Amino acid sequence: MRILAHLAHITRKSSIYLSIALFLASLIFCLLLGKLAASQSINPEQLVQQGVELYRTQDYQGAIAQWETALSNYQTNNDRINTAIVRENLARAYGQIGQIDKAIAYWEQVVDNYRQLGDFKQVGRMLVEQAQAYIQLGQNRRAIALLCGSDWESDKCLEGTALQIARQQKDSLGQVAALGSLGEAYRRSGEYDRAISKLESASQIDPSIYTFSVLNSLGNAYVARAQSWDSRAKSASAQGQEFQTKAEEFEQQASKDYQKAWQYFQSSRQNAIAKGDNAAQMRSLLNLIQLDSRFNSSKQNDIEQALVLLERLTDSPEKANAAMVLANLAADPAQITAPLAQCPIRRQLPDAQAESLLNKALNVARTIQDPRSESFALGALGHFYECRSEYESALKLTQEALLAADQNTSNKDSTYLWEWQTGRIFNAQGKQADAIAAYQRAFAILEKIRSDILVADRDVQFDFRDAIEPIYRQLTQLRLTSTLSLPPEQKERELTLALETIDSLRLAELQNYFGNDCNLAIPQTESIQTLISQDTAVFNSIILEDSAAVLLSLPNGKKEIHWVEENGKKVDRKTLEIAIKEFRDSLVFGIEEFSYDTTQAQKLYNWAIEPFETALNSAKIETLIFVQDGIFRTIPMSALYDGKQFLVEKYAIATTPSLGLIAARSSNSQNNRALILGVTKAAKVDEQSFDALANVPREIKEIQTQFPDNKLLLDEQFNRENLEKELNQSTYQIVHVATHAQFGFIPEDTFLVTGNNNKITINELEIALRQLKEGAKSVELLALTACQTATGDERAALGLAGVAVQTGVRSALASLWSVSDDATLALVTEFYRSLVNSGVSKAEALRTAQLKLIKTQESEEITDQYSSPAFWAPFILIGDWR
Repeated sequence: MRILAHLAHITRKSSIYLSIALFLASLIFCLLLGKLAASQSINPEQLVQQGVELYRTQDYQGAIAQWETALSNYQTNNDRINTAIVRENLARAYGQIGQIDKAIAYWEQVVDNYRQLGDFKQVGRMLVEQAQAYIQLGQNRRAIALLCGSDWESDKCLEGTALQIARQQKDSLGQVAALGSLGEAYRRSGEYDRAISKLESASQIDPSIYTFSVLNSLGNAYVARAQSWDSRAKSASAQGQEFQTKAEEFEQQASKDYQKAWQYFQSSRQNAIAKGDNAAQMRSLLNLIQLDSRFNSSKQNDIEQALVLLERLTDSPEKANAAMVLANLAADPAQITAPLAQCPIRRQLPDAQAESLLNKALNVARTIQDPRSESFALGALGHFYECRSEYESALKLTQEALLAADQNTSNKDSTYLWEWQTGRIFNAQGKQADAIAAYQRAFAILEKIRSDILVADRDVQFDFRDAIEPIYRQLTQLRLTSTLSLPPEQKERELTLALETIDSLRLAELQNYFGNDCNLAIPQTESIQTLISQDTAVFNSIILEDSAAVLLSLPNGKKEIHWVEENGKKVDRKTLEIAIKEFRDSLVFGIEEFSYDTTQAQKLYNWAIEPFETALNSAKIETLIFVQDGIFRTIPMSALYDGKQFLVEKYAIATTPSLGLIAARSSNSQNNRALILGVTKAAKVDEQSFDALANVPREIKEIQTQFPDNKLLLDEQFNRENLEKELNQSTYQIVHVATHAQFGFIPEDTFLVTGNNNKITINELEIALRQLKEGAKSVELLALTACQTATGDERAALGLAGVAVQTGVRSALASLWSVSDDATLALVTEFYRSLVNSGVSKAEALRTAQLKLIKTQESEEITDQYSSPAFWAPFILIGDWR
């Protein structure tokens, strides 16, 4: 017989403690299927039953010991049924102590056992359990493959998947569990519409089957989608007054989704109360409290009810987590997005009560012998004392948190938090060397697990800047500051390490922006050293909270640092952002002026370039590569002005998100085959209007002249299906896109306009380009000549900067804002002529084209107005400049 036991699984990820909402997005569907089984054999029967009793008291290690002994006995006796039953139990127990890999191994064996026994209903259910384990690891695609198949575009499940089996077996419980888990996987993958669809389907199968679990998950999905709408609203708002209507529409959509979420959480709570399930009630209640607090409308009565309910819960990881959530509630939640890294001005509860709750969480964790919960409770207590400047107590507790986390190798997501906390405490105590060492350990751990964190749950993008980015920036600042008192050799080493740290942040930002579809192909370090020729220098900008620095790397390996200063004082972030915005505005609105005012351009030149003039001249530098940070990505460095010349008049210029993303192979753009994509007609996409591009036919004709071996997809012919078909059957070195391209705050708002008022997102373009026979890296250049990025929006500019990375091509030519058709035609024509006929680098070809516009007085073909940087500066080369 099987003994039913509700196995409350909490999400084993740090993001549950760090996210804005702390919505306890737990894999609650384990409740649907979790059954601890006691066998009926004579000898091992007692071991199994003892294991069940130990499990019920949260002694998971003791239960495992009993069951593994019983399993050995059953295997010796070839008792296949009881072997399957005990393996089920072991899989759940290992899941409870965070050893997910072992749990998955057991689930795989259980699936095989039931398949051999012909019990297909159990096969389907065990596939769901296995999928849930993969979701815990952030491997959402593998989970989806087990649940329904790998085809995300189809709602029809493949043969042998969990949902298909449940439907075939008419297993209502199995269907609800499979659909619920599928919804959870889609939510964590950022597929919110699909997640909601699956969860709503689950809620309609059988209302008697743990409805509160489905309703709670629906609330989580609506919250996630609302956050996405909020991001889109921010993106639209940043693009100017003409987009305010769109921004308001997005805000309304967000408001509707938040309201839906509140209703689902409320319904889930009422349903849990009716069924007498305290754990489910607590989940829904905490979600309600968090959602209400988001809008500064927390109901004290709800918090008091949660505190009462907490006492009724049996000791479990979920109880410990609930206590920590309640303790960390901030009075002003808008300012706190990472509760274990930020200090609230005031908590919802008095400090004494918060401290008591954190100690309660610690006692619960120790009672159930759960090292992971113990680690988080100790770390949270340490942070509590850190916020009160009681650093000795904070340090002691944080070190204990590290020891507890080290008991399980899967706890790396908490270990980096405690090393970071250690670094902050040491820094507050003035122990710089100790602080750097702790930050470095946190950085090293984060580098190993960064991809898992960033792609496992797309919701992490909403707290990236507060939960992950600060580690990189704070470590970089510590290293840069330490160079002020170091001898030359040590200074050089610290600068190198600082650059490595900030470069890793840039890779993390790209992964965060593009989500789990971002594929970063990073060459080996030794190949990176071969990238820089003797006439090339690299500039790295680094923006910190109270200062900004520019680092120059010369071909001989020498590095120089200069802090951005004005009147002998360091320029802080806010001042820098204002100056950069004024410079960009002077360019964008300079289109309307015949004479360009170089005031802002010269100011930035004096800040970023002038301090290095002597070094650049001595090294005879001809090409400058900029690896930009933050708002620096929104401006073209070519338009900086030294009082006599623009920077591009002295150097060829390119930009790259990271040198580590450049393959160590020089390019060859001669005798290439070109794929030309264009839209000449006016279009309307997502209720947004795009003007006709009248000069596109002439632009295309010029490109066809330079590349006789070409294929053209124009207007209605340019669609996703034709593009994929063409890339499947041919190889192209040049892909030129003459259509509107928009780069927004999130990837979903980053797209190319195609024929028939349609679009192709940058992620879809990446998928298409990777279908090339020789891979996307065979494309030397992707040209996007009519781009529009959100005005002053750092994340939109990051999307543009990362276009070459995301699509997999070697380099991209793009524009930071749209300019006139005639100016674009003149620049693109000259660029390709130089690239093909002169055999120069792509950076030099772009420089030649921009110089032609600057010197319009010498040409009768081009209007003199185009000498303004407003027309030639927005074109930038991204990626491989060679």
